[in-house]
Amino acid sequence: MSTPLPSSVAATPSPQSPNPIALPQRSRFALERNAFGKLILTTAEGQRHEAVVPVRAFPIQSPEVGISIVNTDSQEVAWVDRLADLPEPAQSLIRSELAAREFMPVITQIVSVSSFSTPCTWTVETDRGQTAFVLRGDEDIRRIGKDNALLIADTHGIQYLVRDQFALNTASKKILDRFL
Repeated sequence: MSTPLPSSVAATPSPQSPNPIALPQRSRFALERNAFGKLILTTAEGQRHEAVVPVRAFPIQSPEVGISIVNTDSQEVAWVDRLADLPEPAQSLIRSELAAREFMPVITQIVSVSSFSTPCTWTVETDRGQTAFVLRGDEDIRRIGKDNALLIADTHGIQYLVRDQFALNTASKKILDRFL
């Protein structure tokens, strides 16, 4: 059973959900959540892919551009050029799924470091509260892009983002300079 969709949309609703979120024709698929909260993608041809996951192609430089939808075998089943081009229900669905799987605290202040030689423990203030992590070596601090951004990896593999190293307070910049 198929619900008629506007002419600008090419999607087939699934039998389990009468109102999937339909996407523009060039995307050629519809998204919905199943009873377990997993994303279901239905192509224009009617092929269903259960438990799909959106993955950003450029998560830091262009988080809203180039989003791949992959299946459980990590095969791409759909591509979204620009998230902003999608209708709002689809944007919210994809954004909430991305937020649930991506964890990258943004450092707003470096409170202290245990030593200026590595490994050392950094105490930082982030957008998610204060935390401490161990920096293995200077090579775990990477410059990214042209906007003075840094990516700092801790010993557990958690990536911390510094959006603009020059926007940090003076004390934080002094500490950071010792490691760059």
